[in-house]
Amino acid sequence: MKKWTSLVVLCALFLGLETYAQDAIEEFEFEEIISSITDEKSILERTETFANHSLLLNALRATNLDKVLNYNGEFTVFAPSNRAFQKLSQTTIDKLYNPENKRILTAMLSYHIVADKLSASSILKAMCRGNGIAKFTTIQGEEITATMHGIDIVLTDKSGNSATIIAADSIQSNGIIHEIDAVFVPEKML
Repeated sequence: MKKWTSLVVLCALFLGLETYAQDAIEEFEFEEIISSITDEKSILERTETFANHSLLLNALRATNLDKVLNYNGEFTVFAPSNRAFQKLSQTTIDKLYNPENKRILTAMLSYHIVADKLSASSILKAMCRGNGIAKFTTIQGEEITATMHGIDIVLTDKSGNSATIIAADSIQSNGIIHEIDAVFVPEKML
């Protein structure tokens, strides 16, 4: 009799805990979970919220590339931080932002965008398949080469300019943002 009593008490305790847990789940607001999942922003909308990308945002707006990064699709943006833009000389900045050079600024920014969704892990997998090197074609039509330097992914353009990914995988509704520490300004553009 004692064995049955212990078993019945244990079952009653388990059933009570399960019922209480389900009641607590029902009280939880599933609408909050659903809205947080479906509240993904586009690359442009997310860039607008990053204080560290205000200079990039201004450049995107000056070239109308902001409209491209608001479309549905799959993009990867290697986004130079404000600090990366501040590394450019004032002469270069003045030249890039001159309204007569809008085409050059557009081409330069296009060097930072790939029409594909490339997470850091997919970049690393491509490097593994390529014996430590992966190449990606930008929407500007030129290739960026990815390699490893220690634990960092380093991107290099055909002019030899390089940038390190300093913050990876900001996943958005239409692609991924990787923050980089330099701006690609190919010499032929200036």
